[in-house]
Amino acid sequence: MTPRRTPRAATALAAALALLTATGCGIGSDPLAAGEEGADRDGSGPVVVGSANFLDSLLVANIYAEALRAEGIEVEERYNIASREAYVPGLIDGSIDLIPEYSGALLQYVDPETEATADAEVLEELRVQLPEGLAVLEASEAQSKDVLVVTGETAAEHGLETVSDLVPLAGEMTLGGPPEWKTRHNGIVGLREVYGLEFATFVALDAGGPLSLNAVTNGQVDVVDLFTTDPAIGERDLVMLEDDRGLFLAENILPLVRDRAVDGEARAVLDAVSARLNTDDIREMMGRIISQRENPTLVARDWLTANGLA
Repeated sequence: MTPRRTPRAATALAAALALLTATGCGIGSDPLAAGEEGADRDGSGPVVVGSANFLDSLLVANIYAEALRAEGIEVEERYNIASREAYVPGLIDGSIDLIPEYSGALLQYVDPETEATADAEVLEELRVQLPEGLAVLEASEAQSKDVLVVTGETAAEHGLETVSDLVPLAGEMTLGGPPEWKTRHNGIVGLREVYGLEFATFVALDAGGPLSLNAVTNGQVDVVDLFTTDPAIGERDLVMLEDDRGLFLAENILPLVRDRAVDGEARAVLDAVSARLNTDDIREMMGRIISQRENPTLVARDWLTANGLA
């Protein structure tokens, strides 16, 4: 598998990195280190909206924040928090009040032994397993799932269609994914336990972002973790491998909130967003942000206006 770098890949990577820099993603700052500690806040101030440090999450966080603002609810932004391992404690201690989440990944975080897989099962168990003081609101039909991706060339060379097809090859392959994949069940641990996959090397990249995309297209890694909403999968002749043993659960996008900080008015706004948000919309908006270099806040506002929510 010969490394290759196309001008288009390099250009897209540079553009995506510029966008991340402009929005504060991946710069190394800690959004939870700034501002007041939330433990003494009683929810009477602004709703503090957070996001994880990847574009899917940043986009949906902007949708939530702008929808709340459109209804006159004061909002403070604290975007680009490193990972679930950082922002869930931030919700518990009150540093943030609201963040977009993904039902299956969140359930596997709070209950690594879960056997739920279908949308309704995941949501039902999630509501039971969440730490005290946290709640999930209505889920959208939109899903953004982890997916293992290879180039079209690699898929054709080895006849790859499913994750199971990697088993005889993994010992000579390099896997790329976010750093937290080293210890997550929906990562290296699950790939080993569910599929018996032992990759030769793991390269820590970003969470389905430009580093991961460029790494697989230029041959730095053979297999990479991306998200199903990434429009570049179709644009770059990449092949999504079917998760034939169900490692990656249903991933409905939904708000995760600090219970006492998000009142009934704010919940109604967020539920209205979830009622309209779908996967195709997410993919189209992501395309505007990545390919057309549009600002996530403006893209979010456009979607809210088009759906009668602003």
